[in-house]
Amino acid sequence: MTRVNGYLLLVIAAASILMVQSGGVANNESDSAQKKVSGSQSPPFANPAGLDFREVVAKAKEKVFPAVVFIKGLQETHKTGKKHTVEISGSGVVISKQGEIVTNWHVVDKTVELRCLLYDGTSAEAEVIGTDKDTDLALIRLKDFDESKLVCGELADSSLLSEGDFVMAMGAPWGLNRSVSIGIISCASRFLPDSSEYSLWLQTDAAISPGNSGGPLVDTEGRIVGINTLGIFIGGDMGFAVPSNTVAFVIEQLRAHGKVDWSWTGLQLQPLKDFNRDIYFDGDRGVIVAQTDPASPARQAGFHSRDRIVSVNLQPVTGMRAEDIPAIRHLFGSLPKNVPARFELLRNGKQMFLDVTPRQKGDVEGKEFDCPRWDMTVKTINQFDNPGLFYYRKEGVFVFGIKYPGNASSSGLQESDILLEIDSQGIKTLDDLKKIYEQAIANIDQDNRVLVAVLRNGLMRQVVLEFSRDYEKE
Repeated sequence: MTRVNGYLLLVIAAASILMVQSGGVANNESDSAQKKVSGSQSPPFANPAGLDFREVVAKAKEKVFPAVVFIKGLQETHKTGKKHTVEISGSGVVISKQGEIVTNWHVVDKTVELRCLLYDGTSAEAEVIGTDKDTDLALIRLKDFDESKLVCGELADSSLLSEGDFVMAMGAPWGLNRSVSIGIISCASRFLPDSSEYSLWLQTDAAISPGNSGGPLVDTEGRIVGINTLGIFIGGDMGFAVPSNTVAFVIEQLRAHGKVDWSWTGLQLQPLKDFNRDIYFDGDRGVIVAQTDPASPARQAGFHSRDRIVSVNLQPVTGMRAEDIPAIRHLFGSLPKNVPARFELLRNGKQMFLDVTPRQKGDVEGKEFDCPRWDMTVKTINQFDNPGLFYYRKEGVFVFGIKYPGNASSSGLQESDILLEIDSQGIKTLDDLKKIYEQAIANIDQDNRVLVAVLRNGLMRQVVLEFSRDYEKE
């Protein structure tokens, strides 16, 4: 099975726009084309300074295009109730002579093989150095390559971008190697609900299609200003890129640790002027605590909903609009771990101080395991990936995928069932489940049924899982 990686569905407030990982189609033409200067007609795309815009674009493209990489790989998935691999493709850009390539997390997530096609037509295998799901970025490295032939892209300062700046999106759309499209920066600081944890986005109308994921967004100076990540097909021509300043920060973390070691406080924040919820708070400083996560450092420290945080470790904090929230989360996520941080806040107009000790955020997704004879896959509960299940059980294993037809589906098990016990043996970790499964398979000739206790929507149920039938051989 071949699949162009990846589609991401996002619902954006009232617009109900379907967002797709790496989607969108657009083209922009300069409105200065065909203008007459001093009674004569100037070349197409000429600007008032007399520069040929086509030449500007060509020079910028020549600087970065040779650094663009076409990525193909095999991704291991458990979603269908069975462990199997699918072919994925995406893009990347070389950033160092050491063979380092920046791409998206969703391009390389759970891959067991990565191959890269370089500008000169040569190919090389690559290994994953580190990934960060929160920013959808990854760093990979070529295994065997000729350093003298590598062309590297240069990261620019994305904070200098403004709306209307021309940019080019490069990559391999729809698995077609080497493509470039042109557009403008539509918004230099776009906030996307549920997709702006630590960073805002660059919005562009340059064509970003499936397969462009991980490719560079380039300015007219031939510098990388972003990494193409999201796009839409419906409702207009819009693509979204991770700003290069965020990329630079994440890259250094991935080089050093193989991950971004975020700190976690458990604070959920709300801006002072919340237009979407039609909620407005007086004043022009601070940010509002919407709620705190269960068992979080913030809840243990005594934070309340509607507290107004005005500083942390004497550094002023203000979130007037939703666009200000990711930078504050980034600040909190960068606090030293296991070291008390002093928060100044206002509660009912009175000044207070609370000490919060951030802890390591850790994994944002659980581990997976395949139970082929039971025709299902399981996954560990993670508070960030499965908050609904985490509410019922802070540690445990749940049914991730179910194969149809199969023994699990025939028994009545459902996806998201939390596995409590199997034949009276408690399950808290993936190792517990693995041990029980291996014992069951080893004794299949004597007994091919197990009694499974599950928690479904907060209610306990007993399910008899009968696995005498081998659906794989039928």
